[in-house]
Amino acid sequence: MTPSAASSGPGAPGLDIPAVSVTPGGTATTSLTVRNDSDIVEAYTLEVVGDCGPWATVEPARISLYPGTSETVTITLAPPRSPEVRAGDVPLGVRVLPAEHPESVTVPETTVHIEEFHELRTEILPRRRRGWLRGRYRLAVRNEGNTPTRISFRPEQAGEELRFGFVPADLQLEPGESAETRLRVRIGKPVWFGKPAVWPFTVHTTDGAAEAQAEAEASARPATYVRPPLEAEFVQIPIFPKWLLALLAAILALLLAWFALVRPAVRSAARQAADEVVQPRPTPGGGKNGQSPGTGNGTGTGDGTGKEQGGSGPGVPSSGGPGGTGTSGGGEQSSTTIDVQTSGGQTKTGTYPVPQGKVFGVTDIVVANFQGDEGVMTISFGDRKITTIALETFRNQDYHWVTPIEIPANATVTANVTCAKPGTPATGRQAQQCHEVLNVSGVLANVAQ
Repeated sequence: MTPSAASSGPGAPGLDIPAVSVTPGGTATTSLTVRNDSDIVEAYTLEVVGDCGPWATVEPARISLYPGTSETVTITLAPPRSPEVRAGDVPLGVRVLPAEHPESVTVPETTVHIEEFHELRTEILPRRRRGWLRGRYRLAVRNEGNTPTRISFRPEQAGEELRFGFVPADLQLEPGESAETRLRVRIGKPVWFGKPAVWPFTVHTTDGAAEAQAEAEASARPATYVRPPLEAEFVQIPIFPKWLLALLAAILALLLAWFALVRPAVRSAARQAADEVVQPRPTPGGGKNGQSPGTGNGTGTGDGTGKEQGGSGPGVPSSGGPGGTGTSGGGEQSSTTIDVQTSGGQTKTGTYPVPQGKVFGVTDIVVANFQGDEGVMTISFGDRKITTIALETFRNQDYHWVTPIEIPANATVTANVTCAKPGTPATGRQAQQCHEVLNVSGVLANVAQ
């Protein structure tokens, strides 16, 4: 099109620009006729100004005209396909600057209509999700078009096993804006055993603005989905995998082998080892119930009793063997009881002295804390400390030695008790004092002459 020339004052060109429409990503041209109405030769510099400046050019950008002549220049519009180029009317101006009369500069204007285009960028993450009954996905959407749009989603699956839920179900996006929606996929029946079941599905993304435009143009084709459908999978894993069944079968086989083969062999070996270790005790030679007449109680006060038992600790030394006190052989089984009662916060000691001319070979001790007292008990044989026990850790303790620990004549078996807090016996009422009982058993023999 060639517009009609418009007259201007001296030195000013006659010019006019027709309106034009352009689609982002494409090109369009319009023209401008410049006429020299002055009486001198004039050169003109042309430059596009305004919002269209970054993507519009003028060819040629400089012309020279004789008086009374004119020339038409071409304006090329090439807007990029970008959300930054919004749809609608944009003003276009061309500054025409005369070289000889710069004060006569003019800026003719027209309107450029930017047409709409619709484009979405979509992504689903992750593409594969594993679960027993449900999986969660994220749908990321960006509006790459140049007009606001409403995004909706439509799931599709070959069968009817899966149920879908979108939160939110719709998104309203401006050009260049991004958003996310959450997709929940659920299946009704679990897989108990066997291989995982794979359920593929697709998600269609619908551009509401594109559909509205198609309806406005009376298009007979169905709604166009701007992006191809998003492909994803839900992998339903079994509740009990194969490896678990194999593990249970292996455990069952091991249990059967244990009870049928290993356990009887272990019991037999343990019984044989016990028979080899246990040595026959000498038969008591005197005293009632196998106790020597020297059985006594210690110097601690009170006369409580106790019968609970515990285990012996490793590493308790024995005084028998080379270097020990010699005996005349024989001897009789003997036991004694040391009874100690102590008030809270106090320490008391109970002792048993070995009679003159005797050696006491201790093989067993039993400590009773029947009230559940709290505190510390230290047991010594003569000058040797045998063990220190925290009372709150036991109700009964017992220690045994295959080789007797020999205590010489006039030495003592000592039970030193420090009472921190009296306990509560079976009666249910807290005791007024700590009450501990130490029973010592062994062989009481004469000292060799």
